[in-house]
Amino acid sequence: MNNLILSSLFLFITLFSSAQKIENIRTEQQEKKIIIYYALTGTKTGQTFNVKVYCSTDGGANWGEPLHSVTGDVGKNVTTGYNKKIVWDVLKDIEKLEGDKIQFEIRAKVTGGAMPDMVFVQGGTYQMGSNDGGSDEKPVHTVTVSSFNISKYEITNAQYCKFLNEKGNQKEGGAKWLDIKDNDCRIYKSGGTYYPENGYKKHPVVEVTWYGAKAYCQWAGGRLPTEAEWEYAARGGVKTIHESSQTKYAGSNNINDVAWFTKNSGNKTNPVGTKQPNELGIYDMSGNVWEWCSDWYDKDYYKNSPENNPKGASSNSYRVLRGGSWYGSASLCRSALRSRSYPVNANGSIGFRICLSVLK
Repeated sequence: MNNLILSSLFLFITLFSSAQKIENIRTEQQEKKIIIYYALTGTKTGQTFNVKVYCSTDGGANWGEPLHSVTGDVGKNVTTGYNKKIVWDVLKDIEKLEGDKIQFEIRAKVTGGAMPDMVFVQGGTYQMGSNDGGSDEKPVHTVTVSSFNISKYEITNAQYCKFLNEKGNQKEGGAKWLDIKDNDCRIYKSGGTYYPENGYKKHPVVEVTWYGAKAYCQWAGGRLPTEAEWEYAARGGVKTIHESSQTKYAGSNNINDVAWFTKNSGNKTNPVGTKQPNELGIYDMSGNVWEWCSDWYDKDYYKNSPENNPKGASSNSYRVLRGGSWYGSASLCRSALRSRSYPVNANGSIGFRICLSVLK
């Protein structure tokens, strides 16, 4: 008969990263399964981990191969966070587990490298919306957002190609993540490999659907910003918390300082980071390309928006777009302006940037 008898349970932790640590560990036995809870935390942001679990029955003298019959927060691309959970279906791996020298070891090795340069945005309270724009920008209302990180630049063709070469250009929501049928995105596929056209490596990726943007963010270990986070970052966060110090565009009242738009873009995208940044050191939040946000769009959402960390409507037909583009007028590049598109839409003026929550 198979046995699962744990006279004593020890947990040893190994983490191959100087900036991260595993903590808040607890274990329990549920019938013939062992549950391991842990937190993967630290100060360095943007990394994902390949988490493996090992078991020793001789006090750690021998560990053998990593456990196979494990589920939950284990394997590749585990992100930092609290309340991580691993479930080991013990008897699928071994005939019995008993004794007083049982030890477990968790090994978390960095698998990142996909996360781009990030800017820390300290949380705060601001007045979201504008009385100078359309009805969907009203009423101006108080919003508080928690601290987060957001990418310094829009995601580029070179960065998106790395993603495609690992994951492929999958179909989701009825469309491919990246629409390359006309090569307007300046990304090509040859011999099974995706690569950016020469001279366009540092241009923002375009022709990407909301699903394609979301998939990249998950692959890199982050997420799309909420609309409230996006506007707060564009306005300069706590550095411009008072309305009197906020600018019309992200970092300036002079659009030519900070944005590529229809009158100066040369009728195309331009390399990221070639205009002035805003007060937080973030580039191209006005102009260059529209940026997907995580929210469903609702023109009346501001009338009922919660004050703390609003996340948009519960459902709708459109996803939020922000920031304007190389193809649009100056008025479309205002930090408060709201736009939208179907999540399966992709065109030469839509891209995105990535966001990352900050652990408390």
